[in-house]
Amino acid sequence: MLKLTVPSSERQFIMYEALRKGATVDELYELTKIKHWFIEQMKELVEEEEALLKGAGRIPDEPVLRQAKLDGFSDKYLSQLLGVSEDLIRRARYEYGIKEAWEGVHVSGTQDAAYYYSSYHIAEDKSPSSNNKKIMILGGGPNRIGQGIEFDYCCVHAALALKKLGFESIIVNCNPETVSTDYDTSDKLYFEPLTLEDVLAIHEKEKPIGVIAQFGGQTPLNLAASLKANGVNILGTTPETIDLAEDRDHFRAMMNRLGIPMPEAGMAVNADEAISIANKIGYPVMVRPSYVLGGRGMEVVHDDEMMRVYMNAAVGVTPDRPILIDRFLHHATECEADAISDGTNCYVPAVMEHIELAGIHSGDSACILPSKNLSPEIVETIKEYTRKIAVEMHVVGLMNMQYAIEDGVVFVLEANPRASRTVPLVSKVTGTNMVKIATDIMTSQLTGRPSPVPELHDKVIPHYGVKEAVFPFNMFQEVDPILGPEMRSTGEVLGLATHFGEACFKAQEATKTELPLEGSVLLSVSDLDKVDLVEVAQAFADLGFKIYATGGTYDMIVGAGIAAEKVKKLYEGRPNIGDMILNRDIDLVINTPAGKTSSHDDSYIRKDAIRQHIPYITTMAAAKACAEGIKAAKERQFEVKALQDYHADIK
Repeated sequence: MLKLTVPSSERQFIMYEALRKGATVDELYELTKIKHWFIEQMKELVEEEEALLKGAGRIPDEPVLRQAKLDGFSDKYLSQLLGVSEDLIRRARYEYGIKEAWEGVHVSGTQDAAYYYSSYHIAEDKSPSSNNKKIMILGGGPNRIGQGIEFDYCCVHAALALKKLGFESIIVNCNPETVSTDYDTSDKLYFEPLTLEDVLAIHEKEKPIGVIAQFGGQTPLNLAASLKANGVNILGTTPETIDLAEDRDHFRAMMNRLGIPMPEAGMAVNADEAISIANKIGYPVMVRPSYVLGGRGMEVVHDDEMMRVYMNAAVGVTPDRPILIDRFLHHATECEADAISDGTNCYVPAVMEHIELAGIHSGDSACILPSKNLSPEIVETIKEYTRKIAVEMHVVGLMNMQYAIEDGVVFVLEANPRASRTVPLVSKVTGTNMVKIATDIMTSQLTGRPSPVPELHDKVIPHYGVKEAVFPFNMFQEVDPILGPEMRSTGEVLGLATHFGEACFKAQEATKTELPLEGSVLLSVSDLDKVDLVEVAQAFADLGFKIYATGGTYDMIVGAGIAAEKVKKLYEGRPNIGDMILNRDIDLVINTPAGKTSSHDDSYIRKDAIRQHIPYITTMAAAKACAEGIKAAKERQFEVKALQDYHADIK
């Protein structure tokens, strides 16, 4: 009852199931206050679905299938209901002549521009199709955490590149809040969901000479193999290569063959297996489901008890969908390399260094481009590993590699043979339009043009780009804003400057987190982070900040000869940290979570800082970077410089 009464993202599905089990329209109205008409429409669908289920195991007759399509049942859903393959549903539908058609919805303020929408109710197709050389680009679908505007950037630049190369560009996407769905981005826009049913229908109508699937993130990549199986020419990296990169056993065998180290790892489908593997590898370990993306469900596990809790809570684990277990790299620097490859040659514009240490999801970590603290030898090793992997996998187009450096050893974490969220950042900072070059490579297969990759060379980049993530914690003030392996950011910004500190300060400012140039800073850090405490405290003391600190943090700072004032935690009496934050006696909070090493929860410090709109930092690496940013803001006159002028300085 409660799930029906309280609105949630699942309530419509619960209503549907309640109708299936005999609930009346009036009963649901009383519980939900949703108007009768809407519940009646849902009831009609439930009744139609129940009738379809009586014919499970076979294809419905033409009138039944036609009515199901008119009422919005997708081929995939029908295949699941009836227990037959989606291919059989589609073939039967084509034999019956049940096909979708398109009609243009006019764009206000234009003469003839339109978005094309499909429906099974349209009697006459009103989408004109040319005989030009066409390439279809599959977009990313609805924006969500882990997949958003960065892939739209890639689709837009691909469409622009195709026009210059003499191809008609067709974009398939269904997100109205993107540039790729602007009427003038591509030659033709199909405003459709990224499903096999819809994409194949558009492909049959337009007959493009190729389809690009690697610029829209994971959504179109999930379709690539099925599209190829249905005769679609997938341009660039093959679906087989994409599957290879996601197959942990095959990928590890490839790394062993190339002599490239990876962290120890294993796969498990139950708690006992997971505990056995974790003890063999050694705690802590990083665990995540193999069947989800964007870091969802990823966690650092420290002991057998935590592992058993995690495995018991995991849903959908099967031998084909195991839990992945990797050794957690201690105090390791994480970095990324985006590459352009033609299958034989590979070019890496720059290596991006993460500011936060390994264990923070790459989408949440602040990053420096080009790398600032990596030695030339490490950078060259990363580039060499990337080139070897791209050529070995026959990557054609873009590839993203993630690495971690522990005690001077470069470990491969994963390979993504597709566009990544960092492509726009790398392109803007290095002046290399990666998408344009990748599109050139993919279409050169069709035209016989030579690959542009051999002509690319390393550049000297005289400036820094700092990427900073944007988080929604100010909207969810009861959520602890700590960072971890599961992605929590909802956007990102880029600060550019010839000086790293200036770029860092600009990035923080762009996230609406304005760092104070003076005042007081609170330091309260966990035992694991105290290795960097004195350096951070000294940096803020040198900047003229008054330092407040708690317990062991205070003892260590004072012991190093740095002036500080001790403050109480919540459980130690009053006045305490909470009082000081409420009274705005603190201008900046540096608090790293104690985790299992403490019997007291200090999340209230971070939550109070959010409520009072006081800047807060939850990692020591970010604290160091912010200190450099504040120093730059105090000592330098910030420059205003066009992106084109930054690019002109690149040699």
